[in-house]
Amino acid sequence: MSDDDQRLRRWRLMLGESAEESTGGLGQPGDSRMDAALAALYDSSGPTKGRRRSAGLGASAPSVARWLGDIRTYFPSTVVQVMQKDAIDRLGLAQLLLEPELLDAVEPDVHLVGTLLSLNQVMPEASKATARMVVGKVVREVEERIAQKTKAAVTGALNRAARTSNPKLRDIDWDRTIRANLSHYLPEYRTVVPERLVGYGRKSKSVQRDVVLAIDQSGSMASSVVYASVFGAVLASMQALKTSLVVFDTAVVDLTDKLSDPVDVLFGTQLGGGTDINRAIAYSQSLISRPAESMFVLISDLYEGGIRNEMLRRMAAMKNSGVQVVVLLALSDDGAPSFDHDNAAALSALGIPAFACTPDKFPELLAVALERGDVSAWADQLTLEQH
Repeated sequence: MSDDDQRLRRWRLMLGESAEESTGGLGQPGDSRMDAALAALYDSSGPTKGRRRSAGLGASAPSVARWLGDIRTYFPSTVVQVMQKDAIDRLGLAQLLLEPELLDAVEPDVHLVGTLLSLNQVMPEASKATARMVVGKVVREVEERIAQKTKAAVTGALNRAARTSNPKLRDIDWDRTIRANLSHYLPEYRTVVPERLVGYGRKSKSVQRDVVLAIDQSGSMASSVVYASVFGAVLASMQALKTSLVVFDTAVVDLTDKLSDPVDVLFGTQLGGGTDINRAIAYSQSLISRPAESMFVLISDLYEGGIRNEMLRRMAAMKNSGVQVVVLLALSDDGAPSFDHDNAAALSALGIPAFACTPDKFPELLAVALERGDVSAWADQLTLEQH
C-alpha cells in the first residue's frame, strides 16, 4: 500500500463511513473489525448536531468484553488506554467494571485504577481480587518508572545537605575541594593550596528528614492519588526519611501504616466527596515535631470546602516555623489541571509555591526541597519548559 493510500485509510478510519466518498473504502485484512470497534465507541446512530454522540456497545459485559478484545487486537496499548477511558466517560461503563470477566479483559492504566478506586465501596467481593491484580500491575509499572530515580535524587540531596567545610581526612571530597580552591593554584609549585576543604559528614543511620504527604482524594485528583501513593511507598522504604501519608476529603485518614504496600494504600482511599483542606493541614501539623527538618507536600486542586482563612493561616504558620512547604495542584501526566486560582495566588503571596508537576519531575523537586533550595525558582523553570 502506498503512503497516500495508507494516509487515506487512516482518515477513513478516523472519520467513519460517512467519509468514504472522499477517502475510498477499507480493504486491508482486519479493517472492518477495526472500523466496527471505533464505530461502537465514536459513531452516532443519527445526526449529532446539537446532541451528545451515542454509541453501540450495549449494556452487557460479554459484548463489552468482546469489544475490549478487539481493540487490544487492532490498536497499540497507548491507544487502547485512551479508548477505554473514552468508553467509561462517554458511555457510563464504570459499573460494568464490577464484572470480574470484564476486568480480565481491560488494559490496566492509571486512569482505570482511578475508576476502580471510585467503585471500591460498591465492588462485590468476587471482583475485588481481580481489581487488586489490575491495580497491582499498574503500581508495579509506576514503581519501575520512578523508584530508582527517586531514591537516587533523595540520597544525593541528603548527602549534599550533609556536606561539611571541616571534614575529617577520610571524608574529604577531593574533586570538589580542588574545584573550590582553583584560585589558589601556585604555578611555581604546580599545585593547589586548599584554603577551604569540602567533604561530607559521616553517614548517619538516623532519620535525616521528615516528609508528610497530604493527598486530596476528591474525584478530580484520581491520577494524583495513584502516583502520590506510590511515591509515598518509595520514600517510606528509605531509612533516612520518616514518611507519613494522609488522604482527605471532609475527613482525614492516616494511611502511614499501609505504606509498605501501595496497593493497600490505594484501596484505603475513597475517591469523591467534599474537601476540607484546613482539617487535613491541622492533622498534618500534629505529625511534625521538628519543623526545620521537615517537608510538607500538599497535593490538592485547592477547592476548599472548609474554612479558607484558617487554611491560609495554618499554611503560613507551618512555613514560618521552618517547614519546607510545597503545594502540588496535580501530580500526574494529565496536563494542565483545574484548580482554585484565588487560593493558589494567596499561597504564592505567602511564599508557598503552588504548581502542577509530572511524576517524572517529582524526584527532582524532592531533591531541591530536601536541600532547602529555591522551589519557586525551580517551579518557574518547570513552567517555562512545559511551554
